Amino acid sequence: MVSTEGLVPITRTFLASYYDKYPLNPLSPDVSRLSDQIYATATDLLKESPPSQGERLLIQEAESEPPHKVDENMWKNREQIEEIIYLLEVPHWPRALHQQATVEDQQLASLLRTLQDKFKSTLSTLETFQARNSDFVFNTVMTYMPQDFRGTIIRQQKERSERNKQAAVDALISSGGSIRDKYAMLWKQQMERRRQLAELGSATGVYKTLMKYLVGVPEVLMDFVRQINDDQGPMEEQRQRYGPPLYSLTRMVHNIRLLLSLLWERLETRKLQKHQISILEEAANVYTSELETFIKFIGEVFSNSPFFITAEDAGALAARKHDDYKEISVPSGETHEVTLTVESMNSYIAWDFSVVQGKLSQDIGFSVECIDLSGRKTLILPYRRHEADQGNFCTCVSGDYKLIWDNSFSSFFKKVIRYRVDCIPPVVPAADQ
Repeated sequence: MVSTEGLVPITRTFLASYYDKYPLNPLSPDVSRLSDQIYATATDLLKESPPSQGERLLIQEAESEPPHKVDENMWKNREQIEEIIYLLEVPHWPRALHQQATVEDQQLASLLRTLQDKFKSTLSTLETFQARNSDFVFNTVMTYMPQDFRGTIIRQQKERSERNKQAAVDALISSGGSIRDKYAMLWKQQMERRRQLAELGSATGVYKTLMKYLVGVPEVLMDFVRQINDDQGPMEEQRQRYGPPLYSLTRMVHNIRLLLSLLWERLETRKLQKHQISILEEAANVYTSELETFIKFIGEVFSNSPFFITAEDAGALAARKHDDYKEISVPSGETHEVTLTVESMNSYIAWDFSVVQGKLSQDIGFSVECIDLSGRKTLILPYRRHEADQGNFCTCVSGDYKLIWDNSFSSFFKKVIRYRVDCIPPVVPAADQ
């Protein structure tokens, strides 16, 4: 556990001084120029034939102001890129392009495949950035958590929650959900993560029941996770510095998708014009290049960011020690039991113990059993002798779980054990359970 002695949550002023070291080069002027040209071309197409209901929604999205938050813009760009890739896949081409009757048609088909590859590469870059950034934040937070079974369980709960979230997305897609539906769910899941983070900092909701379990978590960390995403919190400095260029790219990708969709719908009645193809190709090249440059830059800023200041950097004192372990003497020939009552399935039973005193032998028997609500007894962890042990498991039924330290094999000598046990209720949303 990294020390937080003497630290305070990151402030916007502190971030401002940090970001001064990372000036962002302005976007290419081609971004603004091409966005205007794409939108003008789309407008000309709409003058020739009125938009469908679905196209009206695309127009509304293209004309709307991009979101204010950086991560929400990243998700919006990712969604539109996937929509563009979908349109550029051969099965989704208009029938007129499938024939490739002329050399010109063949050249166009080759160009579309090239553009698809560019967008796929950019999508991969964006996905990698989001995954790495999420892992970086989580792993950094975990360095401030107590380094015992509590940290292990938090990781296990997170992994299980993320598996459930991915399963929900997969089920949506399998049932015929659209790309729009998929990203609506992904953003809802992202907002759920934020809500849980805020609850952790405020000790509300499901996290209120975990406070006794989270003894040892620095208050400064709780303050940080509670206020980091506030509208006028520290991250507002990031939005002010780096948001505008990203907003321009969000507008551009919406316009690219709008133009491509309109062209595909109208290709049955008219041929693509050379200037339309030229604008589409140049816009795709500029957008993918500029977005990847931005992602690389912001990734470097994040990886070096002081959002979580280490105690070493701040010159802090040694960490305060929160020692809530118990010591108990187990006489020879006897056992010591701790009973934990579990009300919710998918809770975690956790333990950490060691023999701190014992003549001749420094081990003790240990086992875990469950008595469910019907009175049936089940052996969860078979008897085994340990000098020390740490572990946990996820409960499948409600009931009383007994952790048993057994010194019955000793005829003369007591054993003193130092232990901590706990029952951690589920921290995943109810829907995930």
